[in-house]
Amino acid sequence: MITTVLAFLVTLGVLIVIHEWGHYRVARACGVKVLRFSVGFGRVIWRRQRHPDATEFVVCALPFGGYVRMLDEREGVVPADQVHQAFNRQPLRSRAAIVAAGPAANLLLAVGLYAAVAWIGMDEPKAVLGAPVTASLADRAGVRAGDWVQAVRTETGEPQTVRSFSDLRWHITEAAVAEQDLHLEVTDAQGRQPRWIRLPLSSLGAREVDAQLMQKVGLGAPYSEPVIGEVLADGPAARAGLREGDRVLSVDGQPVPDAARLRERIRAAVSPSGEAVPMSWRVERAGQSFDVQITPTVRQQGQQRVGRVEAFVGRPVEMVTVRYGVFDGVAYAAQRTWDVSILSLRMLGKMLVGDASLKNLSGPLTIADFAGQSVQLGLAYYLGFLALVSVSLGVLNLLPLPVLDGGHLMYYLFEAVTGRPVSEVWLERLQRGGVAIMLMLMSLALYNDVARLLGLH
Repeated sequence: MITTVLAFLVTLGVLIVIHEWGHYRVARACGVKVLRFSVGFGRVIWRRQRHPDATEFVVCALPFGGYVRMLDEREGVVPADQVHQAFNRQPLRSRAAIVAAGPAANLLLAVGLYAAVAWIGMDEPKAVLGAPVTASLADRAGVRAGDWVQAVRTETGEPQTVRSFSDLRWHITEAAVAEQDLHLEVTDAQGRQPRWIRLPLSSLGAREVDAQLMQKVGLGAPYSEPVIGEVLADGPAARAGLREGDRVLSVDGQPVPDAARLRERIRAAVSPSGEAVPMSWRVERAGQSFDVQITPTVRQQGQQRVGRVEAFVGRPVEMVTVRYGVFDGVAYAAQRTWDVSILSLRMLGKMLVGDASLKNLSGPLTIADFAGQSVQLGLAYYLGFLALVSVSLGVLNLLPLPVLDGGHLMYYLFEAVTGRPVSEVWLERLQRGGVAIMLMLMSLALYNDVARLLGLH
């Protein structure tokens, strides 16, 4: 819990400081006087100001945002000798640059973070597929347990190398959001017998794109061999004589392609009345095969009763280290930042027109949860998470909502086209409307967070 809170606060702090620093530096470069640089809102808990005429740096009690307050005649009286430093007196191009600098800083931060992740390297599951869910999209497409995905391509794109299972998930998500079919080049475990498989992701529809996308496609966890691991004493597996290293070949005469399918069969070995159903396993040990009868223990899990054999099922997933060189890492970082930005805009657009579920909108509780999880996985994972949130923040702030940077850029676009600024009356109306929209979005995001924590989504 403490790790999650600290990771969340560090995430917010870094992203807010970088965003506001972008506004601050460009404002100073344009000759605008900055009165206050604030991280957070509300009561000031830390303050620093070198001299009365310098910028005041503060940290406030509520960390959900920040701001840079500049000298502006619309917000108070400006001394005659400082009028030239007022924000409202700057040319249109300078004002637009100052406003755009915040989101730009977040996107540049993401490039830096993704590059750091690429240079550090991450241990990720190898892109070897487990058995697809029966009758799922992947099953109908011809995916088999143990298929090693080497490359992917869309209908109109060039083949792209797949480095890991996480990389494959990303390509599937991109194609699903774009409602495009995805072709997978797969081989056997030794990289032989290549063949292409077409995943008809366009048939899913954008509303199916969410955190459970891979399950909906029919691809769950990476391939794991159906081998028994640690066996607990006095459990069903131990009583049946199973040992660590035993390979399960079949259950009730049906072949077992991987550990995931074996776990499914064990969980499902419960009768409608809630009683355990005995199973007949064909097991291989030291090159010899034999049959065993095993009756699972039934456990209550949520709203259902499931079977357990009290043994670890499956070997650890094969891992690969994904690492890039200096220049390749920068290229990867720039491309990933662009791809995530486009994906975010597409999802927001689809949610806006009702083509994607609003359940995909996440708030502070989800961010905090993922921050804590990524920290526990290691530095590279946390930096990758930070980069993802930084891109999201940059894209969000560019949306044409009045209270966001993108809304102010729309005002300047209007001014550039018409030759006159938006009137004060309309500014006030638009600001009110923007605040109302943001409050609704924040409420929806918080509701989604709570629903996820309660298992309602």
